[in-house]
Amino acid sequence: MRRISSRATFWFKRIFPIIWFGFLALFIVVALLSGMGGDQAMVLGFVVVPVLMAVFGYVIMKKLVFDLVDEVWDDGAALVIRNRGQEDRVRLSDIINVSYSPLINPPRVSLMLRKPSLFGTEVTFSAPVRFIPFAKSPVVEDLIRRVDAARRA
Repeated sequence: MRRISSRATFWFKRIFPIIWFGFLALFIVVALLSGMGGDQAMVLGFVVVPVLMAVFGYVIMKKLVFDLVDEVWDDGAALVIRNRGQEDRVRLSDIINVSYSPLINPPRVSLMLRKPSLFGTEVTFSAPVRFIPFAKSPVVEDLIRRVDAARRA
């Protein structure tokens, strides 16, 4: 089997949110403990802005990161999808559409499935990171060709 999802998915899903929300929480705690010399408006500003950043970060991460599956492996005529200790196989012929969004971070590949899998009718994973930002991903291009061939067969 060959891995077709990014190895950085663990970083995006698990490590980065801890750093993001941890830094904001630390910032709020330091602002509250320091008291900013008794200036309530200053303290309020140093608390409200990080809270807004946390809400904005959560909404963005929920939309772009938290829905990514952990791993996707290519097993010839099927994909093996792993997420949170669960595993499912999806035949290439059961994939209706492959959508690729390379210009967001992390780059996303969405698979629309004919039959619901263990993870639903749409499975999204992070494509391997490319150093040439506007180039097509050979992994995704190959997957699209093979899905199309499997549907025709």
